[in-house]
Amino acid sequence: MKNLVAYITTGYPSLAFTVDMALALADAGVDTLELGMPFSDPVADGPVIEKANLKALENGFKLDHLFEASKQIAPHIDTLWMGYFNPFYHRGMDFFIDKAKQSGVNGFIIPDLPFEEALPYKPMMKEANLSLIDFIAPTDSKARIEQIVRDAEKFIYLVAYAGITGAGQSEDLQPIITDIKEFTKTPVYVGFGVDQNTAKEKAKGVDGVIVGSAFVKVLLDDSLTDTQKIQKVATLAKEIKEKINE
Repeated sequence: MKNLVAYITTGYPSLAFTVDMALALADAGVDTLELGMPFSDPVADGPVIEKANLKALENGFKLDHLFEASKQIAPHIDTLWMGYFNPFYHRGMDFFIDKAKQSGVNGFIIPDLPFEEALPYKPMMKEANLSLIDFIAPTDSKARIEQIVRDAEKFIYLVAYAGITGAGQSEDLQPIITDIKEFTKTPVYVGFGVDQNTAKEKAKGVDGVIVGSAFVKVLLDDSLTDTQKIQKVATLAKEIKEKINE
């Protein structure tokens, strides 16, 4: 069974909505939830997720809201915090590790923290039984892939193309998937540009997919009520889970 990871932006449109949406995604068969930490300059994200980030910040999002929501969500679904390095740097990795343990969260996805700069934090994560997810890009050499995946934990985030999330580009990933699997048995999940139309194709040869913009696009649709948004995203998640496992 291939896994589905879902990203949602914490605090948008509200904190209560985030909790309800997360629990609905768990019921819909989502295996892991990425709780996005709103940030003013989300460099790896496209316009959809960037807009949700800014709206959450306009609504008054604070880090305490992330911790509060996580305590209600993490008992029901494997939960990771996805955020940019700036808050981790300013508050300290020890602070976030401690908060993750208190909240029941299992690790972090930090897209702007390069592999080499992440190395000092890996022992801290291991000691706390948390994972720091490693990224592989289509531009990485075979030697670099071997270096990055050697100690990768939980899953490897394979970026589907060079660029930002939600751009819908396409690249042949089979050669790089073969290279990754030569060096590790850690599951490989594909992210960037995965939706109900591309999921089946993108899931070929990997162990799961990561979906963000396709879900957040629904959250931004002001023509829907909160209940309708939750129903629509849950239905979408079920459809994607089915397609990647056909």
